Amino acid sequence: MSGIGGSEFLLLCLIGLLVLGPERLPRVASQLGHWLGKARLMTRTMKRQLEEELDIEKNIGISPKDLDPNELMKPRQDDTYSPLHEEKDESDGGTKSE
Repeated sequence: MSGIGGSEFLLLCLIGLLVLGPERLPRVASQLGHWLGKARLMTRTMKRQLEEELDIEKNIGISPKDLDPNELMKPRQDDTYSPLHEEKDESDGGTKSE
């Protein structure tokens, strides 16, 4: 999982015991375990939410294979800021907005 073997873990525990002392080591280890548990829970929650958001077929009822990129690029009527709404004026070569 983390790539730490038994001997490395034992060495880290020994270093922690020497640095923190026998009084503080259990409290620090407990707090570290609590933080890791929270981080794992947040990661699982974010992953689940992202998977739910990206499930287009379930949320919208559209298969991504059915989407046409050219159709998606057409401006909507309520999209007033799209540069695709601008049409070229044939007489002076400039652009005019709808």
